[in-house]
Amino acid sequence: MHLSSSTQPTDLDVVRDSYDRVADNYVNLIATRGVGDIRTQPWLKAAIDAFAGSVRDLGPVLDVGCGPGTVTAYLHECGVEVSGVDLSPRMIQHAERLHPECSFAIASATELDLEPRSLGGILGWWSLFNLPREILPNVLAAFHDALVPGGQVIIATHAGDDDAARTEAYGGVAVTWTTYQWRPEQLTVLLEDAALRVLAELQLSAEGQQGPAVVLVARRDT
Repeated sequence: MHLSSSTQPTDLDVVRDSYDRVADNYVNLIATRGVGDIRTQPWLKAAIDAFAGSVRDLGPVLDVGCGPGTVTAYLHECGVEVSGVDLSPRMIQHAERLHPECSFAIASATELDLEPRSLGGILGWWSLFNLPREILPNVLAAFHDALVPGGQVIIATHAGDDDAARTEAYGGVAVTWTTYQWRPEQLTVLLEDAALRVLAELQLSAEGQQGPAVVLVARRDT
């Protein structure tokens, strides 16, 4: 929900500026309406809880596209050694203010410099849907390389066939980004191509969401 674009600097800057503009409204929606708070969404909370229990003892976890750090902080409460990165400096400012117990940094999903076999888990929690279709496989391959054997990645994103150009979001703020939607079976193929074995899949209807959604958990095997 909070990150990414293609590797072209101009595209990256446009998406970053959009998320900087919506950051204040998004944080206010979390506080007033629980938007993005998994505690209000039992199926999503169950997925995160299962992920946390699986990776807690495997090493550090990275929340890629953490936005204002809501899920990052929840994982910290669950005893996970977790940090977050986001494309938007304004999102990171909010994350550091709201969750000083966690570590955050500004970074794009396409420009992460991750040490091989250094992470027990990686989240792409509504943070990869702005990645063009030709870019996502490269990001997933980088996730694989950064995971320890047995480490897991969890992805939540919009499900469907269409690519939607957005011009406003989160209370009518002007934005410029494309939401790339994926069918679950397409994402499964991409994960398997990156040598990440899918362990679990959760499909959610449009009720209570912005639209149909899918959560996938995959593991780097030994």
